Amino acid sequence: MEYYLNSTLLLTILLSIGLFFFLRASSKDRTTTIDIKSSKMPIEVLDLICNWLTVRGWKQVGGDLNEKKLEFKGEVISSKFLTVFLSILGGLGSCCLGLVIVQLYPAFGWWPILLGLIGGPLSGWIYFKKSSREESFEMRLIDPSKENPTSLRIRAHRDELISLEAELKDKLDLVSDGSLYKTPI
Repeated sequence: MEYYLNSTLLLTILLSIGLFFFLRASSKDRTTTIDIKSSKMPIEVLDLICNWLTVRGWKQVGGDLNEKKLEFKGEVISSKFLTVFLSILGGLGSCCLGLVIVQLYPAFGWWPILLGLIGGPLSGWIYFKKSSREESFEMRLIDPSKENPTSLRIRAHRDELISLEAELKDKLDLVSDGSLYKTPI
């Protein structure tokens, strides 16, 4: 009888570890630097990218004419749906851990089930606090080549770079190495 309870306890602990790593990954910094090229003139490319960023809620906070650099800042907010969902999962997982502990150690009574009151709000709070942060978007004009008059080095969040490439690729005739669509292992 105790063998299946021990294995259930082990699996429940492994699920808790999985939730911990999911919470950690949801707040991980995914800033990436890419080089893109365009056959359009630099002023046209920069103007369209700046307008695109402004529409998406980014604010220009600086730039350096000597370094040919522009910098934007934006606030990333937490998903309310994901916060509630993770709170529910954390609460249910903690209750399950409590139930296994009650089965293994009946002397504790029903008190371990109250772990759900800690695990649920704690997991939602951790996600909410860690995933809200300020992001930056930096563009630097680099020396052009003959076939591509505009070359940019952009440093930003990976998802923002994917959106930029997907939405402006045709308008700006952008060329990149396609590394954004490859999953790093």
